[in-house]
Amino acid sequence: MTDNLTAEQRRKCMSRVGGRNTKPETVVRSWLHRQGYRFRLHRIDLPGKPDIVLPKYKAVIFVHGCFWHQHEGCIKALIPQINADFWLGKLHKNAARDKVIQERLKTCGWKVFVIWQCEIKDFDKLGQRLTGFLESRKEAS
Repeated sequence: MTDNLTAEQRRKCMSRVGGRNTKPETVVRSWLHRQGYRFRLHRIDLPGKPDIVLPKYKAVIFVHGCFWHQHEGCIKALIPQINADFWLGKLHKNAARDKVIQERLKTCGWKVFVIWQCEIKDFDKLGQRLTGFLESRKEAS
């Protein structure tokens, strides 16, 4: 199977993929704000620059894209057939880096919560998960 884009077209296409302010991330931030939670974004002083930081609760939230962070069992996490060796290496490194970053944050006393892109669709379930996570942090602080 061959790519129907040239190498330059593919490079331009991939360069437009954003890492911040994605739709899943804005959905989570909107929910948090409506519930009265205040947070910071992408704090550079923390390992991995978490997407959402709730300093009051010593909690961080990562909103991961299923493809880029290889959500296990998710249809969106399939490895492309074109240039599969490259993608396999790149995506596995992303997932390994995520684990290291999460462990570093936990070692520093932060509670880590990961939300996957595919979980954003079920807004009620997302709200329940976030509420459970944040209520447990309220009791701990």
